[in-house]
Amino acid sequence: MRLPRFFAKKRGHRRTGSREWGVVGDGLFHGILLAAGLFFGGLLISGVAAPEWRINHDYVESRCTILAKGLAKTAVQDPSGAVSTTWQPRLRVRYTAGGRVYEAWSQGTSAEATTDRTTALARLSRWILGSQTACWYDPTAPETVVLERGYNWWLWLLALLLPGALVVIGGSGLVRVLRAWGKSEERRAASAGLAEFLDPLMHPAPTAPGHPAVPNCDDLVNSPGTILRYRLPIESPESWTLVGFGLFAVLWNAVLLVLAVGAGLDLLGGKIDWWLFVLLVPFLGVGIGGVVLFMRNLFLATVVGPTQVEISDHPLRPGRRYDVLLAQGGAGTFRRLQMFLELEEQATFRQGTDTRTEQVVVWRSLVTDCRDAAPAPNARFESWSVMEIPPDAMHSFSSAHNAVRWRLVVRGTTDRCPDFTRVFPVVVFPAEVMPAPIAEQRRAQTEMAG
Repeated sequence: MRLPRFFAKKRGHRRTGSREWGVVGDGLFHGILLAAGLFFGGLLISGVAAPEWRINHDYVESRCTILAKGLAKTAVQDPSGAVSTTWQPRLRVRYTAGGRVYEAWSQGTSAEATTDRTTALARLSRWILGSQTACWYDPTAPETVVLERGYNWWLWLLALLLPGALVVIGGSGLVRVLRAWGKSEERRAASAGLAEFLDPLMHPAPTAPGHPAVPNCDDLVNSPGTILRYRLPIESPESWTLVGFGLFAVLWNAVLLVLAVGAGLDLLGGKIDWWLFVLLVPFLGVGIGGVVLFMRNLFLATVVGPTQVEISDHPLRPGRRYDVLLAQGGAGTFRRLQMFLELEEQATFRQGTDTRTEQVVVWRSLVTDCRDAAPAPNARFESWSVMEIPPDAMHSFSSAHNAVRWRLVVRGTTDRCPDFTRVFPVVVFPAEVMPAPIAEQRRAQTEMAG
């Protein structure tokens, strides 16, 4: 048995990574996330959730008489080596279970433990010797009895949020890796049902009526422009990065808030859970880092401002000219604003047992080039241009293995922020086939106009 190579064939000045090892690494990463979620979830469920659930649902209610009371002392050593003492109120009671009389010390909950002996004595003073009160005993072990029931809500939220998120992310990624293991691109593309839901990018986009293999442009013409006819939608990777950082910061800090609230409640009650505080330190660092990254990207997006592109007509046709409006908001001066019309080709092919996808820009034309562009206060910078689709241009095309995509690409350079790139897809239909007399008349009109 031969292990797969870490690198595939050399392509140009670089070597491409091995797909097999990439899949193994992806599966290992999601497997670790899944195992961590199951491990921590199992600890929380078995150590906290299950016992509390049994006390509140399975324990049988009875009446008991308080015979004695005292404090249970427990020495706890934190990670730094310091020893702290916790005190927990305990009561010795007499009760009847299953027709028999038992005497036992009540089992306290973790919420009753405190490092302040005075607080523990105050809690113990609520109970009066010789008085009767309700109690609940374990039907499988009648000598186990409690005098209070309830839930530590923050531990339940922690058990659901943190391990649940790890299980969902790790499990879904592992399922995706296992479904794609050893399958060719054709077999995965032919899968139906759940595979189509999980891998929507494997299926070609809907085609335009009357034009097989030409992408449908309905989603590109549903937004009217302010000056020209249509405003093109943006497909900027910066927007997805901002959304990703925002979601991560919100989810992570929500878990952090749950942990902090639980630690704060314990601290107010006189109890210090050192392990929880140790866990809060790295969580707080990651949470602050997520907020900083999100705010940085939000600041950059705000300073650069929104970019809008409007066009006089759509879809486009080879040999025709179109008015294009570039509108750039933001503050400060843009040292350079350029808009290009680009043609990108994508090919998905098999190389041995590997499936590869490559993209390359095969044609580019400059549409707008503005230097030292400065938007006016409470306004946007606008540049009006005319672009022409070459008469012999290839129309847009999309299939399972090949694609031809047209797009308008805006690239900007500022003084205070990194360079930015924003992409606006367009669709080029095949050239119209006209009768010869009409074609000659159109050609003559064009020559006269020129």
